[in-house]
Amino acid sequence: MSIKLVNFSKKFITKKYLGWMNSKNLTKYSRHRFKKITKRDSLKYLQEMRNNLYYAIIKNGNHIGNIAAYIDQTNKVADISIILAEQGKGYGLISWKEISRKLKKKRIRKITASTMIINKAMIKLFKKSGMKFEYKKKKYFLYKRKCIDLVGYYKFL
Repeated sequence: MSIKLVNFSKKFITKKYLGWMNSKNLTKYSRHRFKKITKRDSLKYLQEMRNNLYYAIIKNGNHIGNIAAYIDQTNKVADISIILAEQGKGYGLISWKEISRKLKKKRIRKITASTMIINKAMIKLFKKSGMKFEYKKKKYFLYKRKCIDLVGYYKFL
């Protein structure tokens, strides 16, 4: 299995990509699950990410997801997010470890990430990557008419 992180560019904003970003299944735990993502939105986001890390996840030449790190240079902290079209195969963990290495080279001292407490797959990825539980925001999200906690994890690099 060959997984690579490639700098995200507008060539990756395809119908397939927009399909993932608007997939009810892939974005069910995402903060932007209520918004339809357009090509224009994606181009704007790409521009906004220019001072951060934003990669296409490539498996054997195919774009299967994205991973991003929002960098706070002042505090040397980065918050990571990921979306994968192919889930449950270890590609997320490989990508997470790779972006963590890239952040360490940039002298980032701490990485963070958060998700809904019911997103068991993401929490499993956090733990497998060596992250530790940091906080819980009670009843932060509304999900299927229920109040769901937000949980945050961290790791010092």
